[in-house]
Amino acid sequence: MKLITYHLLIQIKIMIEDKTNTNNKISLGLRTRDVVAAYTLLRIVVGVNYFNHGFTRIFNIPGFIDSMVTTMQDSWIPEFLVRINAALVPPVELIVGALITIGLFTRGALIACFCLMIVLMYGVTIIQNWDVAGSQLIYNIVLFILLAGVSFDRVSVGAWLKDKRNPQTKF
Repeated sequence: MKLITYHLLIQIKIMIEDKTNTNNKISLGLRTRDVVAAYTLLRIVVGVNYFNHGFTRIFNIPGFIDSMVTTMQDSWIPEFLVRINAALVPPVELIVGALITIGLFTRGALIACFCLMIVLMYGVTIIQNWDVAGSQLIYNIVLFILLAGVSFDRVSVGAWLKDKRNPQTKF
């Protein structure tokens, strides 16, 4: 049994070494241009989602605030805090959605999105709305993917501006 385990470990090591490039990073066989395209499309989809969340609510913030107060009425959170947070959600969604969609200040916009999601997750778990909490976890996983892969944000306004400032920098 030890011999089989040892043999498997050697085979895994060989497979990893075969897929290791000169920078000692493991290659997954993905082409950079495909990852950049996938990242760009995912970033745009997420940005449009957040933008439209904010856009549909921005013209009726009082109605959104009232619905949030009703939703949170059985929680221990004071109404004035619910109102303040509810008033901030639509403009934050609108702004970060626009920034993520066009790829400007992408890293900062994604971090702001995470902060928004922390507040929203706190609220829905306080009232034990586990279906919404599960849905928000999916949003957070996608935000994680985008933030972790921000180095692939190469087709965006931010990348264009960076390239314009430093014309010798190419991806």
